[in-house]
Amino acid sequence: KVCLHTHHHSSFLPPKEKQECNCPPLGLESLRVDDSQMRASSQERTGLGPHRGRLNIQSGIEDGDQYDGAWCAAFKDQHQWLEVDAIRLTLFTGVILQGRNSIWSWDWVESYKVQLSNDTVEWQTCMNGTDEAVRPVNPEAPVLGLLPIPTVARFIRINPQTWYSNGTVCLRAEILGCRVHDPTDPYPDQQERGSRDNLDFKHHDYKEMRKLMKSVTEECPDITRIYTIGKSYTGLKLYVMEISDNPGKHELGEPEFRYVAGMHGNEALGRELVLNLMQYLCKEYKKGNQRVVRLVTETRIHLLPSMNPDGHEVAYKKGSELAGWAEGRYSYEGIDMNHNFPDLNNIMWDAQETAADPSKVSNHYIPIPEYYTQEDAMVAPETRAVISWMQDIPFVLSANLHGGELVVTYPFDCTRDWAPQENTPTADDAFFRWLATVYASTHLVLANPDRRICHYEDFQMHNNIINGGAWHTVPGSMNDFSYLHTNCLEVTVELSCDKFPHASELPVEWENNKESLLVYMEQVHRGIKGVIRDKSTKRGIENAVVKVEDHDHDIRSAADGDYWRLLNPGEYKVVVWAEGYFPSMRSCRVGLEPHPTICDFALTKTPIQRLKELRAKGEKIPRDLQLRLRALRMRKLRASTKAINRRRESQARRARSS
Repeated sequence: KVCLHTHHHSSFLPPKEKQECNCPPLGLESLRVDDSQMRASSQERTGLGPHRGRLNIQSGIEDGDQYDGAWCAAFKDQHQWLEVDAIRLTLFTGVILQGRNSIWSWDWVESYKVQLSNDTVEWQTCMNGTDEAVRPVNPEAPVLGLLPIPTVARFIRINPQTWYSNGTVCLRAEILGCRVHDPTDPYPDQQERGSRDNLDFKHHDYKEMRKLMKSVTEECPDITRIYTIGKSYTGLKLYVMEISDNPGKHELGEPEFRYVAGMHGNEALGRELVLNLMQYLCKEYKKGNQRVVRLVTETRIHLLPSMNPDGHEVAYKKGSELAGWAEGRYSYEGIDMNHNFPDLNNIMWDAQETAADPSKVSNHYIPIPEYYTQEDAMVAPETRAVISWMQDIPFVLSANLHGGELVVTYPFDCTRDWAPQENTPTADDAFFRWLATVYASTHLVLANPDRRICHYEDFQMHNNIINGGAWHTVPGSMNDFSYLHTNCLEVTVELSCDKFPHASELPVEWENNKESLLVYMEQVHRGIKGVIRDKSTKRGIENAVVKVEDHDHDIRSAADGDYWRLLNPGEYKVVVWAEGYFPSMRSCRVGLEPHPTICDFALTKTPIQRLKELRAKGEKIPRDLQLRLRALRMRKLRASTKAINRRRESQARRARSS
């Protein structure tokens, strides 16, 4: 078997090395290949131009717009081609093809030839012996076609030979190839972007992930701890890495932070970034990096790299380019965990609509509905495990790491009245926008104004952040549940256009996200924090409600009485109350400094509460409490008498007027 070529530089690699070369993708899917590097023999229209012939690219809402789901030729004949310019001499080893992404159209290439050139004038076709090599294609799932012999060239063409009989010539592609030495290259020393951090840049299956996490705890035993929060449907443990200067213990006043990745098992980049992050924090802490030391000593960090390990194992076995758009997305039971949390939004909104006074409806700590807790409810064990985790630890801030787009979204994700798209802000909209902006503005790709859109939506017009409901409604999201059931504010980060980037892309993706991951964690130290104590016993008060004036969303204190309220700079009136105590109010100022304002509260028990406690203990009621209770009864009696007199006067006036 031979693959014909026209350039003498192919002699740089002997046949054995060519055959064993395992080359990465050029980057059609990851957008490393620019639109200007792609040409075609023809195009059906602009929205089906060669720039749309990228593996896994998704079409717009409507067929026929500028962002359709493939390259489609204008003619149905065997003279059509999609061409990619690798810019430099490249050892081409294979191509990956799939059909058109469309709701309405069925278009795919059934077989094709590959042609190579160094000047776009003279082309040679890869051959099996004396026959031209023709490769089959699947309509939607990516299919790998290896060249009979890896060959060096600069340009590559995919030349469709047959296609679906009722469709047109349409395809999406990725090209596999390695850059080779070229003495005529004007930029021979130009290095590929990478990372200087000595981290384990590879994709990890379940066993390898567990092994890596163990190695981090062995390297940094004083600041790390591995624990599990439950198991997947198939029994894989959901491992969490805790990083803190006092692991295993909640320290009074220290906020709790979490990153969750891998909710969709095929969105593998978040998983690897979280694994990179735990390695980085360990190594930099040991080096004395002051920023990292401050984070570790002042924050209790929890990292869940794989919420859906079952799904990831499915995608991992397929590989980064062959998993497609959805292989491994769902749980083993076929559940989309991004829609699997209790829908508390509509419970709250329905209660507000029917209430005589909507302001009296609870805006936080909304309980989980009974139907959701039933054994036969369609709830993934992974979801239940994460809910228990969220209830056990007083998290303050979180981010949910996804992939397949470049944008940061913030609650609410679910829209009112089931609108497909509608801006649905929370009471903390301003701070959520700040959180999203912090991540997006420091992400090296998101912050680039010249970047290409991933699929069909241009989020740059929104500064690369968007309200979840304004993008598309997501009932039962983890972000909304976290906000309405706990104290924790959470955003979703869509990390990259490519859900499952090739391992060779991981160092670049780490650099794209490193600063964002760090600076976002630091936001947990904004706003106000403090401890709510009993004035007489000095003990912390659990479950005290913290209400900020003009913010229709309250939070509650943790078991030791400590609380954290994330707020933008400004002056705030804060009211704290707890059952059996008089409310307390004070003004708290949040400055521009990157640390919280301390606002402690000391609450005084009501006389009735003191009486209950004394009676429960069988103790004698003190004289001062007796006097206070008598005065309280007299005030209630006077208030009741005044109310009765007012009603009588009102009735008398109505009688006279009639």
